[in-house]
Amino acid sequence: MNVSIFEMPLDFGASRHGSDMGPSAIRLAGIREKIESLGHTINSYMTPISINPQEYESVGNPRAKYLEPITKACQTLAGEVYHTAESGDFPLVLGGDHSIALGSLAGMGRFAKEKHKRLGVLYVDAHGDFNTDETSPSGNIHGECLAASCGYGLKELTDLYYEGVKIEPQNVCFVGTRDLDSGERELMKKAGVTVFSMSDIERHGFPAIVKKIIVFFKSHADIVHVSFDMDVLDPMFAPGTGIPLPAGLTNREALLLMEEMADTGLVRSAEIVEVNPVLDVRNQTAILAVSLAARLLGEKIY
Repeated sequence: MNVSIFEMPLDFGASRHGSDMGPSAIRLAGIREKIESLGHTINSYMTPISINPQEYESVGNPRAKYLEPITKACQTLAGEVYHTAESGDFPLVLGGDHSIALGSLAGMGRFAKEKHKRLGVLYVDAHGDFNTDETSPSGNIHGECLAASCGYGLKELTDLYYEGVKIEPQNVCFVGTRDLDSGERELMKKAGVTVFSMSDIERHGFPAIVKKIIVFFKSHADIVHVSFDMDVLDPMFAPGTGIPLPAGLTNREALLLMEEMADTGLVRSAEIVEVNPVLDVRNQTAILAVSLAARLLGEKIY
């Protein structure tokens, strides 16, 4: 398979700095070498954006901070992701904070629409990212990106790259969720997304939840985008992330999930976000990110 890797050194969507260095950390952890060792070809490896440091930009709308530079960067990413998918390559996006999902999903949304395919999204995240400018306690766009991709929120976000919904909410599946704001929880229920929270995982066991996820996508999607936020993992395994929360997924569970998703044959694109080297320990979070990408791209233990 041909893979195109896009580094998105963008941390405008979050309060804590450092995730802009995440793509470099993942690169230094050997992602190119790892993917090529699996027999894939890296067709391109690039940073599609040139962006000022956050301190040089205006916050703008306090309910959607740094809206202008984020939408500009994600507009560019959307085009790159679309053209990559259209060419038959696998777009792999490295963040950066989770606001970059606006671009990834817009690009894949256009690709799916033109191919008359149902796009599904596996959202592996401790958070919902389903706030809008009206419900967000912080005004950080990384907490509004999925809602906007599903058609809720500011027009500048919902109509990024092209007008209209990028992903139908009923085709979105969350796993590992454990921290939701009250407003986004209500909107998620209204929208009709599927959520497998950490409580569900505790009640039923992770293998059972993975089976449910596989069944979900086989009935809801023709192609799947995997959006993986490293804060879904317990800080014991991924200390280098912007919003670390206890009681998350283990590294073994996350690796299994990626391996099982690869086996579906449905995954056509992915992003890994919120690696923050400033908070990491000996780059272990970036190293784990490389392993997760490898499993998603077909690596097997045996």
